[in-house]
Amino acid sequence: MISKWQWFVVQASRMLWVRAALFALLGVGAALLATLSDRLWPGEAPVDIGADAVGVILGILASSMLAVTTFSLTVMVSTYGMATANITPRATRLLLQDTTSQNVLGTFLGSFLFSLVGIIALNTEIYGEKGRMVLFIFTMLVILVIVITMLRWIDHLSSFGRMADAAGRVENVILKALRSRADNPRNGTSILYDPQRDIPPSAKAIHPSMTGYIQHIDIEKLSAWAEKHDGQVFLIRIAGSFVHPLEPIAWVMSTAVDAPQELASAVTIGALRSFDQDPRFGIEVLAEIASRALSPAVNDPGTAIDVLGRAVRILSHWADETATATEPMGTMRCSRVHVPPLLLDDLFADIFTPIARDGAAMVEVQVRLQKSLKMLAGYGGEFFVSASKYSAMALARAELAMPFEDDRFRLRSLASQLGS
Repeated sequence: MISKWQWFVVQASRMLWVRAALFALLGVGAALLATLSDRLWPGEAPVDIGADAVGVILGILASSMLAVTTFSLTVMVSTYGMATANITPRATRLLLQDTTSQNVLGTFLGSFLFSLVGIIALNTEIYGEKGRMVLFIFTMLVILVIVITMLRWIDHLSSFGRMADAAGRVENVILKALRSRADNPRNGTSILYDPQRDIPPSAKAIHPSMTGYIQHIDIEKLSAWAEKHDGQVFLIRIAGSFVHPLEPIAWVMSTAVDAPQELASAVTIGALRSFDQDPRFGIEVLAEIASRALSPAVNDPGTAIDVLGRAVRILSHWADETATATEPMGTMRCSRVHVPPLLLDDLFADIFTPIARDGAAMVEVQVRLQKSLKMLAGYGGEFFVSASKYSAMALARAELAMPFEDDRFRLRSLASQLGS
């Protein structure tokens, strides 16, 4: 769990302009730092480097970095457009947060500004002998950084924005979101199962201030407030829920008068869903990738089969972590905050229903779907119940869509093996 301000810092660090601005400031700062060399460096410079020698190198850097920056930005925009058209618009947001491409663009922009400021300072004769030598050293370091960055960029472009790359990014954010819940299944809180039964009648409603999706909930802030006012907070909406001011997002038991207004600020609401605390959103995006691949215009069952493999890997991780990571009631850090549980059946519905529907007539997709559900059923308990349910639903869809009897017989045989 992270606080609201920490979450905002993380979101800001993922923005392209923030990282590019930091690299640009670093480049400008390096060029200006060399102007202080004559004051801070006692004695004479060991080597006298002429202004023309450094100026020629900086001129080459300035002209080339401007062109390379424009080219890199064009490549990135083209990749985003391709991903939007061929994969899913939701996955494009993860490509926008790619740190490698952001570092590349920031390095090129920072190098350009470093060269530009250096040229201006040289022409105004701000640098002395020591300043020119320090500027030359910085220039050599910048060139080294540029070479390393270009090599990384060339390697990165071989996979950046491809189908496997986008699906892998979605899988990683899902695992990260699930891991944060699995490492602490209750988020250090008490689980609220039945709002009608568990919420006291005298509780006060907390309404959101705007319409949108819940992007982040500051559990620590809610817990600190509840401890301070000897109260209880009952969340009835979790990250990813679509809310509006006419319906409550939580109920609170406390004598504090300003409870609804104060606690509403702990919930961040935006126009778009966020991957961070919302594993269901990531799973829905993964299902979108499979559905688009199964559309008649694309007709790529291999991608849907790949997504099924990723789904098994994700849900298997969830099963393994929740089986081993339990938090005794006496060690809950936020026991005064009650949250709805993440239901396994919802995860199954998000990923398997779209694939079963859109790939109902494709025997290769249905075979892998039945095999995937059989693997997950082996965990028993809720996994077996959900796997059996969606296996039967997938088989029913296939029975209606597949004209060939042998294909239907093969699927019936696989579905019958689910409990064996």
